[in-house]
Amino acid sequence: MSSPARGATSPGRLRSLGRNLLGLGFVSPYLAFVAVVFAYPFGFAVWMSFHDYFFTAPNVVVEHPFVGFENYVTVLTDPDVRRSFVNILVFLVINVPLTVFASMVLATALNAKLPMRSFFRAAYYVPYITASVAVVGVWLWLFSSGGLVNQLLGDLAPEPSWLVNETLAMPLIAVFVAWKQLGFFIMLYLAALQNVPKELYESADVDGASTVRKFLSVTVPGVRPATTLVLIVATITGANLFTEPYLLTGGGGPDGSSASPVLLMYQRGIEQGSPDVAAAIGVLLVLFVLVVSLINRKLTERG
Repeated sequence: MSSPARGATSPGRLRSLGRNLLGLGFVSPYLAFVAVVFAYPFGFAVWMSFHDYFFTAPNVVVEHPFVGFENYVTVLTDPDVRRSFVNILVFLVINVPLTVFASMVLATALNAKLPMRSFFRAAYYVPYITASVAVVGVWLWLFSSGGLVNQLLGDLAPEPSWLVNETLAMPLIAVFVAWKQLGFFIMLYLAALQNVPKELYESADVDGASTVRKFLSVTVPGVRPATTLVLIVATITGANLFTEPYLLTGGGGPDGSSASPVLLMYQRGIEQGSPDVAAAIGVLLVLFVLVVSLINRKLTERG
């Protein structure tokens, strides 16, 4: 039986190539979007971090000499930058587990047959779609020195108050972000719960398993892919924290205890006119997020 001539393309390969081209045609708009909005800006930020870059007037051409790792040395020796990374690590340690646990538990409850279930599903989603400025105003009213929470606590209220307390400012921001974004992650878990076989719950009922045991033995393993996604998304969004400390604590106060790397990027790049230093902070933040996300994924898959 003669084999196809060298260089000839079999009909199967042609059909496969046609399907691939069709798929590429569908995803090409998104690929172009990613290239323009994400890939190019990140590549330009990496280039800036290795050069002496500064803002100039329009149409003014100046040289930006290569400075090697000078900007990274400036960043790594800056105590404010180091503290901002510690702050964001504290934020993630509080925010990510709280987000995963609360959204999984609430999604499980909202997946059951409850009265007014649709109302509660919508109610948890409302804070996520509400403008951050409006929600921040409510929390400022609740947790200010003369706010409602301190009035209810009376003598038990912390001194200094929540948002001007170096120890409590960042944990409170972590709780606020977890509460505000809870509706989105509940939606992810609700979608994942639809793929958990109901037969597993019926078998657990026959074996006399309690509600907690069914949650730990059936629900948690059944939504593990969603948990991996929630961990990664919560880590990425948390590492990009900016609006909350900027508005709640007046720009990272008190004394930088709630400052985030993204907030410092804004301050260094825009307010102080050092975009090359800000770019170096951004590159280090990307590496930090990659490492933390990989650790979370490995721990989840191993579990």
